[in-house]
Amino acid sequence: MRPEPQDTPDTPDTAVPPATVEITDAPDATGTVGTAEPPRPAQVGVVVIGYNDAAHVGDAVRSALAQGPAVAEVVAVDDCSTDGSAELLDRLAAEEPRLRVVRRDVNSGGCGSPRNTGIDAVTTPYVMFLDSDDVLPPGAVDALLAAATESRAQVAAGLCVRRELPSGREQPWQAPLYTAHTVLARPAQRLRLVHDTLCVNKLYRTDFLREHGIRFPEGRFHYEDIVFTARVLAAGPRMALVPDRVYVWHVRRSAERLSISLDRERVENWQARTEACAQAYEILLGAGQKELARAARAKFLDHDVRMYVRELGLRDVHYRRAWWTHTQEYLARYDAADWELNPGAPGRVIARVVLESPEPRDLARLRELAARPARLLPPYARDADGVPVWSADLPQVTLAPFLTRPSGTLPVTVDAELHPRARGAQVRLRLHEMYGRVAEAGPREVDVEWTAREDEHVRRRTTVPLTPFGADTDSGADSGANTDAAGWTAEVPVDLAALGAGTWDLRLTVHFADGTQRVVTAHALTGAGRLRRRAVLSARHGVLLVQPYATHSGALALRMASGARGVVRVARGRLKRLLR
Repeated sequence: MRPEPQDTPDTPDTAVPPATVEITDAPDATGTVGTAEPPRPAQVGVVVIGYNDAAHVGDAVRSALAQGPAVAEVVAVDDCSTDGSAELLDRLAAEEPRLRVVRRDVNSGGCGSPRNTGIDAVTTPYVMFLDSDDVLPPGAVDALLAAATESRAQVAAGLCVRRELPSGREQPWQAPLYTAHTVLARPAQRLRLVHDTLCVNKLYRTDFLREHGIRFPEGRFHYEDIVFTARVLAAGPRMALVPDRVYVWHVRRSAERLSISLDRERVENWQARTEACAQAYEILLGAGQKELARAARAKFLDHDVRMYVRELGLRDVHYRRAWWTHTQEYLARYDAADWELNPGAPGRVIARVVLESPEPRDLARLRELAARPARLLPPYARDADGVPVWSADLPQVTLAPFLTRPSGTLPVTVDAELHPRARGAQVRLRLHEMYGRVAEAGPREVDVEWTAREDEHVRRRTTVPLTPFGADTDSGADSGANTDAAGWTAEVPVDLAALGAGTWDLRLTVHFADGTQRVVTAHALTGAGRLRRRAVLSARHGVLLVQPYATHSGALALRMASGARGVVRVARGRLKRLLR
């Protein structure tokens, strides 16, 4: 189990220069990178945990053994599997002296207990963790071990990538943390560390974990990584961060048994996550790490709340009410200082709406604000004093902090509607005015880019001008009247034949006269047959089956099948779903 990924942040951290950076408490602190002896071989133990995963555990173990002589031992902890996993591991161990198999007598129901078993079993100075359905990329252990030994760090961490299977599409996890070789004297020097709740992309001094009693929650405890990483940060280790890829997290959304982070259809999953986040906060606060504790609460709003709000529209009424009530109870623990941290972030507004509303409301609008990047849909209401607010009947939720954000981070909304035709297919765009701020920045043109989901390097890009319409869009003035009818439009040709079969995501870059730009996804207009599947004749493909649709976050995307075979394949798939 691993937490759900963090999408591209709305306001990324300040970029770190591509060089070794050491952050210390004093100018004469020791441990400068590059001055220590090179890392010694055979110092790392890799703990591989698995339960009924015979199809993948062999690949995980082999990827650990393939790291080379730095890996002294691989401890495979089988959590009482019944599918032949233990026997498979025994066969591998018979051929590989570095592999030890530890069998648990009773299934723990989680990931924490087998990892604790591994911590107790390793005999090496350093330890790291690997799940049975993931792999370590070549060179991962060497990169982490070199960083740890050269900087005398108790913890070394590197870049994890999420690999969607079977497509193979990869997405980096918390990439802003891992842009350069960096050494931190203490975790509080990089508050964003609370966002990296993975335990598997890190190398730990074994004696550091044991001396501080750092372990995972036992038994069937979901989101145990969140608690474990909080315990690590609370101990205040010296840390080394590297830009190297050190872990490949496999995401199998079509698996019969989903990982905990993907199996979010029951409200108990959300309750388990909030419990883990609550424990993490208390651990950090109890250790005197007040800044990290505050940052952890901010992360809950910026990541966890937004992720689940994007999916609320998919749940039934009972789930929504239970989620809303539980979230209100959790947010009631926040104090004024928690709300003051980054008040212009979208997660703060979403949380305020939840906290101030007795029943679930405005789910579609909240979903758009929870998107990444965030989109604030109209209506753009004001209170009696002219202050921007969420709505006329919820004036206590202010939107004023949004207006202090730079134009490059404004939660602008661009509506999009695809008109597929055999000749002259086009996308119609409408950029909304927002309290005069968009007009103030002066939108001039928009880059329209279609990206193949199966291969993000395949892109089709067009740039078109934006044409203003409605009141006040030329001058940037804002008289206080409702500006829903004001904005900018563009019509963009789409060469459907050039796109061809596959799934395509639409991303826009709005360029402003003040020199800034805003990258956004387009809000998909729904209703009145706007997202209806259509067959379009094509000289290149014979026929194209075109399906515009709205993603879970409300963004416009496009699925296409080409040729007679593609159309038949889509029809068969649809028939199977209907029969089920």
